[in-house]
Amino acid sequence: MTPPTAFSSSAVAPPPATTAPSVPRCPRVDPGGPLLLGVRHHGPGSARGVRAVLEAERPAAVLIEGPAEADALVELAADPDMRPPVALLAHAVDDPGRAAFWPMAEFSPEWVAIRWALDRGAAVRFFDLPAAHTLAADPTWDDGEEGVAGDGARIDPVAELAGAAGYEDAERWWEDVVELRGDGDPAAPFRALAEAMGALREAYGHGGHPRDLVREAYMRLRLRAARKEFGDSVAVVCGAWHVPALTLRTTVAADRALLKGLPKVRTGTTWVPWTHRRLARRSGYGAGIDAPGWYAHLFTAPDRPVERWMTEVAGLLRAEDHPVSPAHVIEAVRLAGTLAALRGRPRPGLDETTDAVRAVLCEGSDAPLALVRDRLVVGDVLGAVPEGAPAVPLQRDLTRRQRSLRLRPEAQDRELALDLRKETDADRSRLLHRLRLLGVHWGAPAPGRAGTGTFRETWRLRWEPELHVRVAEAGVWGTTVEAAATARAEARAVAATTLTDITALAEDCLLAGLAGALPGVMRALADRAALDTDVTHLARALPALARALRYGDVRGTGTAALGEVAAGLAERICVGLPPACAGLDAGAAAPLRERIEEVHQALGLLPDVGGTRERWTGVLHRLATHDRVPGLLRGRAARLLLDEGRIPDDGAALLMGRALSPGARPPDAAAWIEGFAGAASGGGLLLVHDERLRGLVDAWLASVPAEAFTDVLPLLRRTFAAYEPGVRRALGELAARGPGASAPGVPGFAPDPDRERADAVLPLLHLVLGTEVPA
Repeated sequence: MTPPTAFSSSAVAPPPATTAPSVPRCPRVDPGGPLLLGVRHHGPGSARGVRAVLEAERPAAVLIEGPAEADALVELAADPDMRPPVALLAHAVDDPGRAAFWPMAEFSPEWVAIRWALDRGAAVRFFDLPAAHTLAADPTWDDGEEGVAGDGARIDPVAELAGAAGYEDAERWWEDVVELRGDGDPAAPFRALAEAMGALREAYGHGGHPRDLVREAYMRLRLRAARKEFGDSVAVVCGAWHVPALTLRTTVAADRALLKGLPKVRTGTTWVPWTHRRLARRSGYGAGIDAPGWYAHLFTAPDRPVERWMTEVAGLLRAEDHPVSPAHVIEAVRLAGTLAALRGRPRPGLDETTDAVRAVLCEGSDAPLALVRDRLVVGDVLGAVPEGAPAVPLQRDLTRRQRSLRLRPEAQDRELALDLRKETDADRSRLLHRLRLLGVHWGAPAPGRAGTGTFRETWRLRWEPELHVRVAEAGVWGTTVEAAATARAEARAVAATTLTDITALAEDCLLAGLAGALPGVMRALADRAALDTDVTHLARALPALARALRYGDVRGTGTAALGEVAAGLAERICVGLPPACAGLDAGAAAPLRERIEEVHQALGLLPDVGGTRERWTGVLHRLATHDRVPGLLRGRAARLLLDEGRIPDDGAALLMGRALSPGARPPDAAAWIEGFAGAASGGGLLLVHDERLRGLVDAWLASVPAEAFTDVLPLLRRTFAAYEPGVRRALGELAARGPGASAPGVPGFAPDPDRERADAVLPLLHLVLGTEVPA
């Protein structure tokens, strides 16, 4: 993307040798000619100066640095619903990803000039190179935001002038000479900057990016056209770096020759909301500033700015439970003034106020100061544009949906908890999932509250200005969010190359409520599943299908076709898994254990069609008893059978006895223990409370030969070290008591369950779950 330049970053290529540059000594091309107001983009001092000069001179027309196509949009700036920060957005119609922004804040000189002209009835024109040429050009044509010297080295005009004045910090110099200066001649800074930029360009040989010469040639042509229409009652507001180029005595033919043959694309332009955070330099915006929130404060609070700032900081800190009193505010204001005097500054700047806030309001701590910097110095202010602003049909549909669902875009992070049983929340969930399918990541799923059920979702929302470009790009798929998401899902299904990708897509379609896309996705899923013979791929795909079926039921989405595919996958997994597990080494067994656990959980979610669960139980039995299956997988299969009640306790003891018999290889036995009693499966508690299993492990440990113990020890340490501290302590206490020791009983619990009292709970449980009571 190509934002406008800061202090406008461009320079022109050398003019013909016969043409001598004219370095202006005042902000006019010639006495009585147009006003040339060279500014720093997003500078409140420049903005105040522009407003004062325009009010004094009252020009009939104002030319603004910006794409020429934006002339048709300028009237929208007067709409009451337009609230900066906003940005002009231009994008290629056939390739919306090629886009450029021209941001403007309340304190941007360009915005101030536009509003002044609209309020006074003056004409407003944008006079920079059209976006149709900018977006069609090679992206490397202009990739920077600073001027460029004749030898190709980049220069920052502000930094160069600050260095010449003896300042190491360019921002501090700019604050001293522009932002913090007292009242005086408002035109003086423009005269000084015009002269300084002329001297800089002359010193660096008038070199620049290839685009610079073209841009400034176009600016001169637009300026000539404005002078023909309005005479010399014309004011120009542009980056100060461009001012000397506008005074060059070139011919119309020479300027037009530079524009001949430029590439061109069809473009669309509109206004979009912007944020202070995206105005910050650290966001990657080349024309950015370090402290947009501070600059906005300086512009909107010209009287007693330090006192007002400290009051805002105190309010923020008090809202975050930091003890800040009026006395703290008074002392911080005094300290900031003292620091400014000691440092020879005209008034306290951001450095002085920050130091005072740290020392007094934050009591020397950088933790609350980081909050101040984030919330106030930078800020999350989000602008707004009127509904009448041009937009692609998809954006209009999204805006309508946001309004009807009361989902207002916000610049700061926001957590949204949804109850899918409620119609509005279900619609919100579908909208957010559809946008994610389109690549518009307004919301990201976040971990929800534990124990709230599958009917709840939690999202973390944050609207970024660049999402407008993503919406424009997604507009090629349809004119509404639902139609576009459906078309995008169908295209992804055709292009998917793996079974996992298609199953994940099917899950996304169900979560998004895209019934229209499911037939195509189901066909692709069935075709891919029929061709895929790798059981690990099938096992990886099944959990996504199980989740899709479960969530589809919550949303009331039909999932019959998906259930058939899931049942087919489960059948093929049951057939292919035992052979796939035979003869594996330890490295290959670990990921396959995860697949077995995922399939086991997934089958618990799927309906038991045709005895699938019984077949899966048979698979686990074969894995648990087959000698060629690695110990890790045999142990895990045995534990799953025990947890499901598919084998009795003495059956588990028998399997453990076989795995830990003297004839078993110690590494394989240790792997069996890892699979059976690993921390992930709660094996520590099992050993604490089951004396027989604990005794088997203890007997096996005692029988491991000394020469093999060093090989087994790392595996055992990995298993037991992962237990909770309380479990390890309990096991240690039991081991210290010797063989036959048992865990102390839990107060209030009988040794054996009371089945009669337990059965009394079943009717209520069936009522809550909506299931039938067995006869």
